Amino acid sequence: MPVFNNNKVLLVQRGKPPAEGAWAIPGGSVKLGETLQQAAEREILEETGVTIKARDPAYTFESIQRDETGAVRFHYVIVDLNADYVCGEPKPDDDALDARPKSQRTHSELTQGTVQFRLIFIPHLPCRLLRIAA
Repeated sequence: MPVFNNNKVLLVQRGKPPAEGAWAIPGGSVKLGETLQQAAEREILEETGVTIKARDPAYTFESIQRDETGAVRFHYVIVDLNADYVCGEPKPDDDALDARPKSQRTHSELTQGTVQFRLIFIPHLPCRLLRIAA
């Protein structure tokens, strides 16, 4: 769930697979009965301590990761949401090793979905987006 504040994007260092140790846009799963907006707000707060107000979906894509035999390891449907930063200083929690706002990171440090996001949305920094995996 990309969160922008002061022209920086909030990133977390992943503490669990997939991409354990890599820097990525925070995200998570939708719990049964939650709206996308409720899930986004909860996940950002749990992973980073930052409070946001999630709004309408802005972009959707999927990511399928396979092992060396071709079997599916992970299949995510990603929904980016428009959102507003409300308050809070980033601190890692839940399954994040670290959390901080960044203006730039090298592609080798980012997960594939983060790189795809950066290529699509970084030129439009005034909009605030969230990523949520369902």
